[in-house]
Amino acid sequence: MKGLSLLVGGIVAFFGAQAQSTGSVSGAIDDVLLKGISGVSVHVLNTNYGAITDSSGYFTIHAPVGTYLIEATAVGYASVKKTMLITEAGSEGLVIQLAQTATQLDDVIVTAQKKEEDLQSIPVSITTLSSRQVQDYRLWNSKDLTAVVPNLFSSNSGDNRNVTSIRGITSTSYDPAVATYIDGVNQFGLDTYIAQLFDVERIEVLRGPQGTLYGRNAMGGVINIITKQPTSISSGFTEFSFGSYGQQRYSGALRTPLVKGKLFLGISAVYEAMDGFYTNRFSNSRFDRKNSLIGNYYLHYLAGPRWTLTFNFKHNENRNEGAFPLNSSISEALQNPFQVNQNAATTMVDNILNSSLSIHYYGRRFNFSSQSAFQSNYRYYQGPIDGDFSPLDVVTILNNYGEKWNNTKVMTQELRFTSPAASSSRLQWTAGSYLFFQKSPVKQATRFGVNAAFLAGDSLFSLIGTSTGQSAGAALFGHATFRLNDRFDLVGGLRYDYEHKKQSVLGEYQHDPNPDPVFATRPDTTASIGFHAFSPRLGATWHASQNQTLFVNYSRGYRTGGLTPLSSDPSQPPLHPYKPEYSDNAELGMKNTFFKNQLRVNVTFFYVTVTDAQVPTLILPDAITITKNAGKLTSKGVELELSATPLKGISMEYNAGFTDARYTTLALSQNGSAVDLSGKRQIFTPVTTSMLALQYALDLGAKKKWKAVARGEWMVSGKKYFDLANTLDQPVYSLVNTRFGVGVAGFEIMFWVRNMTDKRYIDYAYDFGAAHLGNPRNVGVTIRKSF
Repeated sequence: MKGLSLLVGGIVAFFGAQAQSTGSVSGAIDDVLLKGISGVSVHVLNTNYGAITDSSGYFTIHAPVGTYLIEATAVGYASVKKTMLITEAGSEGLVIQLAQTATQLDDVIVTAQKKEEDLQSIPVSITTLSSRQVQDYRLWNSKDLTAVVPNLFSSNSGDNRNVTSIRGITSTSYDPAVATYIDGVNQFGLDTYIAQLFDVERIEVLRGPQGTLYGRNAMGGVINIITKQPTSISSGFTEFSFGSYGQQRYSGALRTPLVKGKLFLGISAVYEAMDGFYTNRFSNSRFDRKNSLIGNYYLHYLAGPRWTLTFNFKHNENRNEGAFPLNSSISEALQNPFQVNQNAATTMVDNILNSSLSIHYYGRRFNFSSQSAFQSNYRYYQGPIDGDFSPLDVVTILNNYGEKWNNTKVMTQELRFTSPAASSSRLQWTAGSYLFFQKSPVKQATRFGVNAAFLAGDSLFSLIGTSTGQSAGAALFGHATFRLNDRFDLVGGLRYDYEHKKQSVLGEYQHDPNPDPVFATRPDTTASIGFHAFSPRLGATWHASQNQTLFVNYSRGYRTGGLTPLSSDPSQPPLHPYKPEYSDNAELGMKNTFFKNQLRVNVTFFYVTVTDAQVPTLILPDAITITKNAGKLTSKGVELELSATPLKGISMEYNAGFTDARYTTLALSQNGSAVDLSGKRQIFTPVTTSMLALQYALDLGAKKKWKAVARGEWMVSGKKYFDLANTLDQPVYSLVNTRFGVGVAGFEIMFWVRNMTDKRYIDYAYDFGAAHLGNPRNVGVTIRKSF
């Protein structure tokens, strides 16, 4: 205990040594008529310091002396950033002017590089969506980001596990190519992430490899989802949505201080339900009826001016009575829209838990943060699920073997140090470490029914596959920006990752009606593999003016390797190792702001090469994916983002992307012979994406308390392929969405229409042909009250 006491005392003394003299700054927040605005939140970036303006718009902040960047935000006004100087004598006379959102764009602050920074100043290709934009676009699921973000495509086969691609980097395996983070926690794989969006503060989508700061499986980019956390001001909302096909969505949030200035609580939840888009002709009933309950809970403790502790707990309980609404072919899906004919119908139970403890310290010489997280996902089918998508009893899949199986658990730990907020040094830096452990016990049976003799030569038997996988890894990373002068910056970073995987497999044969396996088709076998990766980044930034930034970057990313699972195909041996997939990305970007922040134009050109490309093959009837390193890929293209408020009350957004992603070499084995697929396009990658959104907000009444809003969106998705041979495709199509309504004093009622023209298109298809349609026309209303 003495040694522990000395250690703790040393840590306290070390952090306590960061003390420095304290000063203050006083200022005012005015509108364009120079009238003070009350209730404005003034936040000092990368610190705990801040203030709320009084009834006259005045504020005072007490903090260590230094130069800081602050952000002023208020409902109905465009947020503004400004440099602030704090002195021991006390600085005075700081005046910040806010314009209404109807006339000016927000100054956007992001945490893409693990600290708060100005979007237009950092050399990163990034799309941001504010809380207001998430509502305007009616984004309820992360797959709705398709086309809203240039060169992003996301879809799923009906089970809510989204496959996402950015710039032609994609995956259909359990190790994604685009990493998703929610409140700083890596969602790790398709099992453990929460796809639904609610009570969102903002979404940041980083395009291109982000290996230096994010590591494994961020080859295509990163989706950062930040939910609203509690503050010293009580706030919240209630929202009710109703739509066609029995759609219901009820959500709400409350954020309030429990102990003034010390302890804060945040609670939010959403319940969703719908009757489903599909009808099962076999039983003449709705097929994909579903419901879910999601909660997000915060306790935020301000231990002092320099320390904060935040505990967060999330849960997601999904029930889906028809997780795979698939037709056997694309032609059948289009000829018989939203109809299936499946003899086996069951309920998918999907329970996700996600918890984290975050500790932040803001010091004189450095800032420090620690995040410990635990995730689990228990997903199973209550009964057999149809594996042949037909009315015949040929193949069904079973995995309901108790909570011991199909229950993935992940633990992660990140420690991070960054340069302090008030640093005047030319060198700004971030360094840290990352640890993880994952356990995935999987047990699944492929059952051959009474009509299976033509396929398997026998009937009424099951092949049971058991797999127990473990993986653990560690990483060290560093990232720095060195300012040569007021205009030029140099950027560099390096990350080292090591990972070890171990997997055991067992194959068994069981014949009905005997409940016990008869014999082992594959004896219990274990294998392991280890690998490491370096992820560097180099770049240069030229700040041509306060409103123009140009950057050039090179970055490297990788997706983890692994071991193949057990399948019934003898030509696909289990525990076959496949190597990590690597990408090299070069990009040239320009960020511009014009006309006093009324127009923002960002353009990026990119060129990506992928080596040791991991190519997934779906093995039937097991529904198991086998991954192999089979080729090289080249992807090149351009992205455009434009935001404008040309006239008061009118806002416009236009995002567009072009991607030419092709395999320069790709050799696969099909039917016992080699097939050269060089030159074929990447799957799940539209050649083009574009989104045009126009919105008009009109003040009503003498005192302009009421506001009417009308919005239209036109989204275009270019031709995309679903198989590597490029024989299964969806031609170019467009979708039209609209939203209109009125609001007053925090209350609004909005009517919306999704897919107004009722366009029929294939949203997802497997390489063997089974296809899932995109959602039909959906009409609804949302009633919301904010407080």
